[in-house]
Amino acid sequence: MHRGKCGDNSLDSWVIRFRLRHGRTSVRGYGNLVEGYRRFRANQSSLKRGQWQQLAEGQSPRAVIIACCDSRADPATIFDADPGDIFVVRNVANLVPPFEPNGGRDGVSAAIEYGVTQLNVPEIVVMGHEKCGGISAVLTGRFRDARAGEGGFVDRWMSQIDDSAQAIAQKHGTSPKAHRLLEEAAIRQSMANLRTFPFVVEHEQKRSLVVLGCHFSIREGELWVLEEAEGKFRPV
Repeated sequence: MHRGKCGDNSLDSWVIRFRLRHGRTSVRGYGNLVEGYRRFRANQSSLKRGQWQQLAEGQSPRAVIIACCDSRADPATIFDADPGDIFVVRNVANLVPPFEPNGGRDGVSAAIEYGVTQLNVPEIVVMGHEKCGGISAVLTGRFRDARAGEGGFVDRWMSQIDDSAQAIAQKHGTSPKAHRLLEEAAIRQSMANLRTFPFVVEHEQKRSLVVLGCHFSIREGELWVLEEAEGKFRPV
């Protein structure tokens, strides 16, 4: 956006008028996010500012992380990652739909395509977590046949793992064990769906890409990784 002299309509003029009218600390609608931003700015060393300038020239993340939207399972925090380290895709229950070349506006597929074919990431990690609300919804049928705006969007999205949910519920009900089993099943299914993308398969066959799965325990703060050869999750 041009910030030169554009009369009263320039961005600089708007900012000046806003601050005169409202004061610096009265930005509304962001909760305490603005205060967090100010701490972020205040703590920026000259080294950090140099890193931001380098990142402005481009990115070369070491992995695509497909994670849940849940505020308690932040990949950057769990993996102690810096800006530019990981390319993060977040959605309800960290699901990956199967490859559908004419599937419409699919943000997950677009992000995977960009990460693999444009950024050439060496890893894709599907990270599930404990106490996932989306997993609970499909396991219990909480939003079954709900209208849009009343859980219907969640119901349609989570229908991707309906079969697994029903099989687990028949055997284990809606117990904590059932939730954990379905969380793990969703990770496995998302990994399998990743391998329906031709470009993912191509890069795996060239050994330039690895598809991985893991599960984060919120209560214990512990990460479990999937050993595909054994079919088991083991703590790191």
